[in-house]
Amino acid sequence: MKVLQERSLASFHTFGIETQAQQILVAESTADLVAIWQDEQYRTMPKLIVGQGSNLLFCEDYAGVVVLNRIVGITVTETPSAYHLHVGAGEDWHQLVCETIARNMPGLENLALIPGCVGSSPIQNIGAYGVELKDICQYVDIVELATGKESRLTAEACQFGYRDSVFKHQLKETHAITAVGFVLSKDWQPNISYGPLAKFDASTVSAKEIFEEVCRVRREKLPDPAVLGNAGSFFKNPVVSRELRDKLLTQYPTMPSYEMSDGSCKLAAGWLIDQCGLKGHQIGGAKVHEQQALVLVNAGGACAGDVLALAAEVVSVVQQTFGVRLVHEVRFMAAAQETDLQEILR
Repeated sequence: MKVLQERSLASFHTFGIETQAQQILVAESTADLVAIWQDEQYRTMPKLIVGQGSNLLFCEDYAGVVVLNRIVGITVTETPSAYHLHVGAGEDWHQLVCETIARNMPGLENLALIPGCVGSSPIQNIGAYGVELKDICQYVDIVELATGKESRLTAEACQFGYRDSVFKHQLKETHAITAVGFVLSKDWQPNISYGPLAKFDASTVSAKEIFEEVCRVRREKLPDPAVLGNAGSFFKNPVVSRELRDKLLTQYPTMPSYEMSDGSCKLAAGWLIDQCGLKGHQIGGAKVHEQQALVLVNAGGACAGDVLALAAEVVSVVQQTFGVRLVHEVRFMAAAQETDLQEILR
């Protein structure tokens, strides 16, 4: 493991908000992770594993150890029907997508330009443009931090849901992700059912064309965290009953919605926020992005309190207008443990 001398977290999470940690360590192997958890110096301190901090808001200084997961390595095994990828948790997600496109291994193209590390992707069950991680995940390798016991979870055992998985629940405090296995079928079928991809012809479109279009749209609509601090989509798209969706459609006929297999309906959180006139709304240094209302940004000098106050106002206005409660997708970290907006507002 490596012990960093700096304690500022500003460069280790994409909001870029100035907060401090008691200690910042770098883990480059499974053994490093286990050693940190078993080291007497850190045993009683709160510990948090971070990839690129692309889905994270430090609500205050962290009174513990931030562990940067930098386990890397990509191995490709080819079978007659598929490409099987074994990828270290510390690999950059978008660079993985780029590599698969360059090597003519389609299947990840819809998930281009999602910030973060590969190890974070199963936690959130990341998704975009009609594809979710669960669609191409074969397994997730984990380690029990207290014992060093390594195991492999099948995709089914990961209990993937909408921006959800077992890693947010039963395994959240006890295990770390060390690698992810992907299976990319050679019988590739393009997924162009969603939004701007619908213009393509399924019989002629290539994975590279889809990749380039996804990148173009995301760059056009979403701010670059390197330029304007943010954590991507701040809120989950709310899932509501069909009855509530139908009621809202009578008032808002242009409201986008997507029926799900269980009979519920997913609404577009960004559209709801936009309809409330909140684009560009600012509290302190935190602002609702002018082009994409789903993103809250650090417009300059924002503190965590600014972001929290803005998030609370967005939730309140959307609730009052539509009767729909937004839930943040971004993880909130308090001094010693994860928290949420509702807890903070109490």
